[in-house]
Amino acid sequence: MAAVDASWTFEPGAAALLATMSVAYGTRWRAVRASPAGARGAPAGRACAFAGAMLVAVAALFSPVDRLADQVFAMHMLQHVLLLDVFPILLMVSLTKVLLRPVTRRMQRLEEAAGPLAHPALAVVLYVAVMWVWHIPALYDAALEHSGIHVFEHVCMISVGTLYWWHLLSPIRGRISIGPFGPVVYMLVTKLLVGMLGIAITFAPDPLYAFYEHAPRVWGLSASDDQATAGAVMAIEQSIVMGIALAYLFVKALAESDREDEREERYGTGAA
Repeated sequence: MAAVDASWTFEPGAAALLATMSVAYGTRWRAVRASPAGARGAPAGRACAFAGAMLVAVAALFSPVDRLADQVFAMHMLQHVLLLDVFPILLMVSLTKVLLRPVTRRMQRLEEAAGPLAHPALAVVLYVAVMWVWHIPALYDAALEHSGIHVFEHVCMISVGTLYWWHLLSPIRGRISIGPFGPVVYMLVTKLLVGMLGIAITFAPDPLYAFYEHAPRVWGLSASDDQATAGAVMAIEQSIVMGIALAYLFVKALAESDREDEREERYGTGAA
């Protein structure tokens, strides 16, 4: 059994990007706090969510998770779900309409210029496609063997994950509405299709990826056990995220319904 390498890694490009995002968010958050909008425009909880997003990115890209991903398939899968779901979710939660105000019009113009490409359905297709395509054995092994391809794989996952969760959690109302039941369908279709991939990997009769099949064994995991664990990580994570997101959307819908009832009651009282 091989010794486990659990050292930290460092990628200058990723570090520079995270540092730039942190400075930009921190500067804008402090400016909003000092403005009349104050804590309502930039709640402390949103700053905590942003800090959480940065910590998740550091964990996925620099912590021992990154080094272990080259040795254990399950750790590589954990890295992927952190980049595809957890990081974008926390990033979206950290935003408010006031924080985004300087770039709102630009983003709306970009959405108008994108036309059909800005439709939420495309985000679903891209999310599912990125997960299925990058888990084709030839591509997955190539990403593990070539650092440039591996970086591109991570860029695809972060970009698509951010686009996907933007349509659900963005504080800015998009030009294209997905309706009252749209978010539920949006979530169910995506998570079920990706969850099926996780199940397929879990119960595959033979090792799918030559890189891990021939890698030195660590933690006493056989190639088959490692692969089954990785598939389970994907399938379970998709189920958990779907459940939490659906519960959040349900609570949000109830809150919006209550606000609508209050407005109607106030309007009716005024009219009488």
